[in-house]
Amino acid sequence: MGIADDAVEIRASGWRTLAALHSLIETELERSLQREHRLSVVEFTVLDALSRQDGWHMRMRQLARAAALSSSATTRLVTRLEERGLLTRVLCDDDRRGIYTELTAAGQRLLLAARPAHDAVLEECLARAGDVPELAALVRALHAGAPATT
Repeated sequence: MGIADDAVEIRASGWRTLAALHSLIETELERSLQREHRLSVVEFTVLDALSRQDGWHMRMRQLARAAALSSSATTRLVTRLEERGLLTRVLCDDDRRGIYTELTAAGQRLLLAARPAHDAVLEECLARAGDVPELAALVRALHAGAPATT
């Protein structure tokens, strides 16, 4: 095995570690958010992404990127959330072809209610993962990159 092969294996190993941590966290988040708030992880992600935008709205393309979804999957998800009254679609004032997805007050309330459960599960999963030798370095890196809380 040459140096190039070693580099490929290191990247592949890092990717497997990241995928394992992601899977562990996503599974627990999905259970908790569904049980306590009838939200999927991707629905929470969309509400959260919208809440972080000035005016609580984004173009559909931006939302698709934020949620790591295809355009068609984003459209279906937005339709479901719109039917639940959690967001709405509005025409862009400066480009009538553009459509914004906008968080509603009900969506904001649900997000605020769900965020403590989301954050607690994330914290708990990272603590457990930090005790797994294969995941510990990645967890430390995540904590090192986190902004300091005051």
